[in-house]
Amino acid sequence: MIRKAKITEIPEIRRILAEAAKVGEILPRTLANLYSQMRDYSVYREDEGPIIAVAALHVSWDDLGEIRSLVVSPDFQGRGLGSQMVRNCLEEARQLGLRKVFVLTASPNYFERFGFRPFPREQLPPIVWADCVDCVKFPDCDEIPLILDL
Repeated sequence: MIRKAKITEIPEIRRILAEAAKVGEILPRTLANLYSQMRDYSVYREDEGPIIAVAALHVSWDDLGEIRSLVVSPDFQGRGLGSQMVRNCLEEARQLGLRKVFVLTASPNYFERFGFRPFPREQLPPIVWADCVDCVKFPDCDEIPLILDL
């Protein structure tokens, strides 16, 4: 079941994200970042078992959100959980009144299935790039920006 993350789950979320970051699937997140932005995160877990999937919807500007930190545990990949997490983030974006959602990704084909389209990074508002200063890839970002109009 997908639901908003609980404060007590932040260490487990950090572990899952750190494992994905080690193999280059996502960008690393600090513990301070996770606590300060914990309301962005949703998790998928069955009953009281471990967290199986994580995704965050981060509000970037007045009508713009970003899906970030999308991870499905390796043992559960290929079951559609990532798609469920993306759809959950998009529904949350609609409920918040966002008009656009973007992703920065190395897997553009995955997000294009949901209607995301390539977008010039120069057209994203400068506030989006504030996080980039702390990124391990800065200033040589190889992620592709995609955007979806809701």
